[in-house]
Amino acid sequence: MNLGRLVEERAKEYPKKAALIYEGKAISFEELNKNVNRLANGLKGLGIERGDRVAIMLPNTPEFVYSFFACQKLGAIAVPFNTMYKGGEILHILKDCGAKAIITLNSAVPLINEIKPDLPRLQYIITTGERSLTFADPESTVFLQGVLSKGIFKDLDDAYKGIGEALVQGLQELGLQGVWYKHRGSLRIGEKKLGGFYFSEIKDIYILNMICFLAPFDPSDLFSVIWVPPEVKDKVLEPLTSIQEELGRRPSDEEFKEAILGALEKELGIQLKEGTLTRDEKSSYKKYKAVAKRK
Repeated sequence: MNLGRLVEERAKEYPKKAALIYEGKAISFEELNKNVNRLANGLKGLGIERGDRVAIMLPNTPEFVYSFFACQKLGAIAVPFNTMYKGGEILHILKDCGAKAIITLNSAVPLINEIKPDLPRLQYIITTGERSLTFADPESTVFLQGVLSKGIFKDLDDAYKGIGEALVQGLQELGLQGVWYKHRGSLRIGEKKLGGFYFSEIKDIYILNMICFLAPFDPSDLFSVIWVPPEVKDKVLEPLTSIQEELGRRPSDEEFKEAILGALEKELGIQLKEGTLTRDEKSSYKKYKAVAKRK
């Protein structure tokens, strides 16, 4: 009897008995088996078969247990590894084991996407757990949002490539010659994160969302009001830097906007039209800024 079947047997014998206790909440064998089956069926639907390697990059959460036993039910080979590993270490493990899929936290997706072009056998990134955290402060960060026609690009990969190159050029115009970007990753200087961007899709348009750090700030303060498990906190608190720290001065919002928009127009061969915040958006931003100043 494999480990996956063992869970089924225990669910029949002791359906209401606690199989796991996480953060004070009991998860019964019956619930455990149901969640394992759901995930196993999902993996099977993706084409995961006996002998396929499934990497598991998860902290000590119930999702880790579900993932491990789901692999056992399918006869797939689970490859768990430390959530504190960085890009080079993760790349080595995934390449060495030939993982067909990886199950990880949402917050780890940008890191996996950065190395995915070097992993031709990795077909699926399956996410769970905490949502990605975007650190921001009204006095230290700048946001840029744009609406772009999908017709400008071949596909989403082409959109990431084009926008990534344009943003690097725009930041170089500001004097940041060491900035770099890798596919679907963050904008970085050395190993420190300077900013990032992602797309949302709605019918025939891509919505570009970008954030960049103009001045230094300490994101660890946010965890005084937002609780996450320690192992997740350690993962998302990656080294940050800002334009001010790198250049010795902070550019104005207007200077930043001109450099970035100019680079985007040049790269995409289009003219961008500036929009405005709605009344509700302005009101929300003012309230957020006022609260931040009081803290």
